[in-house]
Amino acid sequence: GILQHPDGTVLKQLQPPPRGPREQEFYNKVYDSDCCDSILLELREYLPKYFGVWSPPTAPNDTYLKLEDVTRKFNKPCIMDVKIGQKSYDPYASAEKIQQQISKYPLMEEIGFLVLGMRVYHVSSDSYETQNQHYGRSLTKETVKDGISKFFHSGYCLRKDVVAASIQKVEKILEWFEGQTQLNFYASSLLFVYEGSCQATTMRLSDVTLTEKRGVPKGLLSGGDVLEYNNNIHVINSTENGKIEASVSKGLSKFYALHKKACSKRHHSQLSLKVESSEQDNVWKTSTCITQEHLNGNVLPQLEKVFYHMPAETKESANVEVRMIDFAHVFPSNTKDEGYIYGLKNLITVLQNILDN
Repeated sequence: GILQHPDGTVLKQLQPPPRGPREQEFYNKVYDSDCCDSILLELREYLPKYFGVWSPPTAPNDTYLKLEDVTRKFNKPCIMDVKIGQKSYDPYASAEKIQQQISKYPLMEEIGFLVLGMRVYHVSSDSYETQNQHYGRSLTKETVKDGISKFFHSGYCLRKDVVAASIQKVEKILEWFEGQTQLNFYASSLLFVYEGSCQATTMRLSDVTLTEKRGVPKGLLSGGDVLEYNNNIHVINSTENGKIEASVSKGLSKFYALHKKACSKRHHSQLSLKVESSEQDNVWKTSTCITQEHLNGNVLPQLEKVFYHMPAETKESANVEVRMIDFAHVFPSNTKDEGYIYGLKNLITVLQNILDN
């Protein structure tokens, strides 16, 4: 499984040959300090950072890949692991292995991806919902959209800001694949991570800061590092507390969605808006965006006006990570990776349908 190093990185034990050495060779090639290949240099943007290999003093023969913990900056990380490609077996797989993989998820070839697991934080209940790979394999062409939309639901509302940001991230990865013909990926995944907590989300509107102080269950900010273990997701220890600060581009759509779609009168009664300013004297006089009389009245129509007059890219931005993981089956090639591209395009279509509907 994946362990956590005291320095905040994660440790993925090297798999038996040939898979483990192949994955190590892949990371070494992409992160070679002498690398000048523009394709590989760009690829680094879409992977966890690689810090070489590590062995514990008590077991020097055990080798681990030392990798960035993509979940580390999140208080309540929501995580989904999606295997991408039309084939989950590599070109050197035996006939038995091929049949085994096809029988696991016959739709893989048709839709090009498979949900291997998800873990979603629900603000409403201050708890996580977890689904394993059996859930993903139970999804059909007709239910896959609803199945994936579960990952983006906070318990109050669908996080459309996260869906939109996820689409943008996946599209960037698709652009990379469309422009490279030197590597083919099999049984590799995309790891989606976003912030599930809405506690103390700060947004700056012009020079005004609105801080949402929601009445939420005690312990909302005490989070957990969520790590992958054989395509399932587990919590192994807690992270430090802290408040999430976001610019308008990162926070307003979340703020708007929570209040426009989710807040009942009870929720409204728990909401207070606090004005913060570096000058702390007369912040309203310097505001060009929202006035105090607006906030003393109905908050939502005023936020709605601001929200709908913001650029589309601002509305759609959110604190989201999408990284490629699992590289035990990456092989040199001289053609585009059409299977991976097919899966990415279909996944984008599903995400876009979730956003539109």
